[in-house]
Amino acid sequence: MSSTKRIQFTTKIKAPASVVWHHITDLESYKRWTSAFAEGSYFQGSWEQGAKIKFLAPSGDGMVSEIAESRANEFISIRHLGFTASGVEDTTSEAIRAWAPAYENYTLLPSTEGTTMVVDQEVAAEWEEYISQAWPKALEILKELSEAASVA
Repeated sequence: MSSTKRIQFTTKIKAPASVVWHHITDLESYKRWTSAFAEGSYFQGSWEQGAKIKFLAPSGDGMVSEIAESRANEFISIRHLGFTASGVEDTTSEAIRAWAPAYENYTLLPSTEGTTMVVDQEVAAEWEEYISQAWPKALEILKELSEAASVA
């Protein structure tokens, strides 16, 4: 991982960790909060530890990953392994090996007001600005979804 940087984002959500977890991992909720990264984003696969999962744009292109660790309502570690484009996965090219594997971790911490969510992400230098602008927007949507659900 010669060209990655670790960035972190934190938000306080007035909802229990179980509600936040649901909105992170539920496909319909995921589509809503990840629209901050790309409208129409979705995933294919499972959030279970050891499972393969793809994070995709409407074109079907995106990230090839696996769930390195999954503790319900507490912690998810996503190990990004490469890209998929036009139906072809690339996890071994020199360009991919320059940054992969890269981790994206979500930590859910109980707080007096609900849950504090901490996102730690290793990001390639060329994506840092984009990711740094998108995550706060994504977390705001996730917060709104979670807080609305916990009131309902």
